[in-house]
Amino acid sequence: MDISTRCPWAKSPLDSKYHDTEWGVPCHDDRTLFEFLILEWAQAGLSWSTILRRREWYREAFDGFDPETIARYDEAKHVSLMQDERIIRNRLKIESTPKNARVFLAIREEFGSFDAYLWRFVDGRPITNTFCEMRDVPASTPVSDTISKDLKRRGMNFVGSTILYAYMQAVGMTNDHLVSCPRHAACAALA
Repeated sequence: MDISTRCPWAKSPLDSKYHDTEWGVPCHDDRTLFEFLILEWAQAGLSWSTILRRREWYREAFDGFDPETIARYDEAKHVSLMQDERIIRNRLKIESTPKNARVFLAIREEFGSFDAYLWRFVDGRPITNTFCEMRDVPASTPVSDTISKDLKRRGMNFVGSTILYAYMQAVGMTNDHLVSCPRHAACAALA
């Protein structure tokens, strides 16, 4: 892809690869949806590049992002994760992970899949925006506000509206590639 037309945030080779293959692509796989939840709440207050560089380490440290396994984490696992220098060692984020996994599993039980729960907020179809400049892309929207409130009501932590909007972008619920970016049309065609 011509670097001059790619969304300007994708500067490093790792960012560019993520931008070109994952960001904005509609995701309906529960395991991947859970993975991005973990990564998004790990990212809160940090750059996405920081998390992308550590993604494989997160996958290893968090048991392949298996929600059933994570839901059973105990104090010994928390201590182990707090000592793992490969990941972001934020106690509150680490200790929230099993609780959030249990909420994720409860939602999956209620709706048949987390995918069914999540995508109902956008009527099962990605929102395709037509932004020309990165400054036009919002940090949150009424939809991310609604999802955030619902997840918080269910007991999930680290799911503020800004985190949820970044999550929506990551899992393709919203296509925020700039219209000048070739991935805009490619992701829109997947809707």
